Amino acid sequence: MDTTPSTLLAPLDSARLSEALADADLRVLLMCVFHLSGDRRWLAVPYRPQRDVKLIADEQAGFRPEIADEIRAAALELLTATRVEPQIIDPGDELMLEMMRWCMNESIDAGYAPMMREDLGMVSRDVAWDETPPAQPPDRYVVIVGAGASGLILGARLLRLGIPFTILERGADVGGTWRDNTYPGCGVDTPNHAYSFSIGQRHPWTRNFSPQSELFDYLREWTDEFGLRQHICFNTKVTEATWNEHTQAWDVAVSTPHGPELFTGTDLVAAIGQFGTPSIPEIAGADEFSGPMFHTAAWPSELDLAGKRVAIIGTGAAAMQIAPTIAGDVEQLSIFQRSPQWARPIPRYQDLLSCHAQWLLANVPFYAQWFRFSMLWRYGDGLLPFLRRDPDWPHPERSLNFINERHRQEMVDHIEAELGSRTDLIAACTPTYPPYGKRILLDNGWYSTLLRPNVTLVTASIDRITIDGVRTTDGAEHAADVIVMSTGFRMTDMARSLRPVGRDGVVLDDVWGHDDATAHLGITVPGFPNFFLMQGPSTGLGHGGSAIFQAESQTRYITDAIVRMIEAEIGSIEPKQRVHDEFVRLVDERHAELIWSHPGMSTYYRNSHGRVVSVTPFSLLEYWQMTHDIDLSDYVITRVD
Repeated sequence: MDTTPSTLLAPLDSARLSEALADADLRVLLMCVFHLSGDRRWLAVPYRPQRDVKLIADEQAGFRPEIADEIRAAALELLTATRVEPQIIDPGDELMLEMMRWCMNESIDAGYAPMMREDLGMVSRDVAWDETPPAQPPDRYVVIVGAGASGLILGARLLRLGIPFTILERGADVGGTWRDNTYPGCGVDTPNHAYSFSIGQRHPWTRNFSPQSELFDYLREWTDEFGLRQHICFNTKVTEATWNEHTQAWDVAVSTPHGPELFTGTDLVAAIGQFGTPSIPEIAGADEFSGPMFHTAAWPSELDLAGKRVAIIGTGAAAMQIAPTIAGDVEQLSIFQRSPQWARPIPRYQDLLSCHAQWLLANVPFYAQWFRFSMLWRYGDGLLPFLRRDPDWPHPERSLNFINERHRQEMVDHIEAELGSRTDLIAACTPTYPPYGKRILLDNGWYSTLLRPNVTLVTASIDRITIDGVRTTDGAEHAADVIVMSTGFRMTDMARSLRPVGRDGVVLDDVWGHDDATAHLGITVPGFPNFFLMQGPSTGLGHGGSAIFQAESQTRYITDAIVRMIEAEIGSIEPKQRVHDEFVRLVDERHAELIWSHPGMSTYYRNSHGRVVSVTPFSLLEYWQMTHDIDLSDYVITRVD
C-alpha cells in the first residue's frame, strides 16, 4: 500500500463545498474521506453503503440521515483544513479490493483491484520501456486507420512513448460513429463517466447518458488536448494495404481529394471497429421512392420532418432513440418491426447532473475516480454470469436460468405497465427469445411513443417500397414522405474494407471467407505481420461495460508489442496458427454456454454460419488480463536484417 502523502492540495471554499455536498454520492464521498484521512473507521459499520444495482443509484446510499451528515461533515473538515494532504494515493491491490467491496457492498474478485487501479489512474496504464526511452525516435512507423475513439487512444499512447505514427481518417474530422450518427435522439447507452478515456482532463459531462453532440465535442477536445490533430490525415480513404516482405513494412494505398497517395508503415492498425459500414437491405422498389430515403448513419443535416409522414424500417437501438424524439413533430410515424426487442427502463436517464454534482467531480480529490468506478462496475461484468445456460432450467425457450427469467419478468411487467390495455401492442412488443439474447436496449419513451395516435407499429413483412411509401405482404399501403433505414451495420466486415494483403499474397477476405472473421485476442491474424485490429472479432460487449475500456486494453497490447519489437530488434511478428486456433476454439466453447448462441433468434452478433463473431464471451477482467502484456512466444518472429 502506498501511503506516501501527495503534494499538498489547496483547501476548498467552505461555503461552496458545504453547498455542493448536499448532492454528493455518499458511497463515492466515503471513499474520498478514506483517501484523505487514512482512518479505517470509515471502512467499518455503520458506514457500509447499501447495495444498489441500478445504473443510476440513489446518492444517499441507504445511510441514515445522521450517518450521511457525519460523512459530509468529515469531508468538509478534511477538504477545508489548512493542510489538505491525502494519506492514501494508491491503495495497492489488497486495500483497493477492500475499498471496492465496501463501496459497492458486493463480493468482488481480487483480480479487479489491479485493473481498476490502472483505469482510475492510481498507477500508470502506459507500457514501460525496459530501461529508458530511445533518445531518438525509434526506427518504427505506425499507420493507424480510423480516428474514432480507438484510433485516438492508440495515437495518444504512441505519442507518450515517442513512437512515430500517422492516423488516416476517411472523414473530415475525428469522432467515428459519434461524428457520423447525427440522427435525432442519438446518444450513448453506456454511462459516459465510464464511456470515456482513462487519461486526459475530466470532461464536464452534463448528464450520465450524453447526447451525440456532447460525445463528439468530447472526442474533438480530447484530440486537441493530446496534440493528435497534427498526426491525422483527414479525407483520406484506404483503398488497399499490402505487406512488403522485402522492406518488412506495409504499403498503404489511399485516395485523397488531391489524388492517390502511398503511406508506408512498419505496423498497420485497423481502428475502424464494427460500426463503420451501414447495413442496407435490398428491398424491391427502393429506387422508385420519390422522397428522401437514407440510413440512420447518413441523416441529412437540413432535413425538416415537421408535418411529414415518416417510415422507419427497423426497431433497433437507433429507431428506439429516433421515434420518441420525432413523434411529436411528424404527421404520421410508421415503424416497421421484423422482431420485437427487449428494452430496459432506465429511471433518470434524461436527468441533468446538478451544478453541485459537477463541482464535486471537478474539485474534490478522488471523487471523479470513484464515481467512474461506480458507473463502470454497475455496467460491467455483473450480468455476464447470468447469461449462461442452466442445463436443468425447465423453460429454455424463453430464458436461460432463474435470474434470466426474473429479468424477463421484470421487462414483461414494464411492457404491460407501459402499454396498459393495448393487448395488441403488448403481444407485438414482447420478444419470444431470452432477455439479452440480442443487444439490450434502453426504454427512453419507446413504449409510450407507440401509444401516440399518429404512431403505428407495423409487424407485417415488407413486400416492396413504392413511389409514395411502403407496401407490406398483407397488401396494406403505408404512405410516407421520408423513409429511414434503421437497419444497423455490417458488423462482421471489420477490416475487410482495407483489403489487406499479407505474407505470400494472402488476402484477408479469403482467410476470413464468407462472413467469418477471427483473430487471436481479436487483435492479430496469422499471415499478416505487424497487423493489428481494434474492436475486432470477439471483442464487442454484449453484457455491459465500455467499448472505450476495450479500446484501452487493446491499445496496451498493441503498444506493448511495438515496444518489445523495438527493444529486441524484431522486424515483424504474426500469431502462430496454433495459438490463433486455440483462442478461436476457446471463444466458441464459451459462447456455446452463453445466451447469444440461443437457437430461437437471429442477431447481428452471429454470422450467417451461426458463429458468434461480434461479441466477446469474456469478462472485462479476463480480457484486460489477456491483453495486458504480449507473450511473444505466441508469435512467429522475424528479426531485423
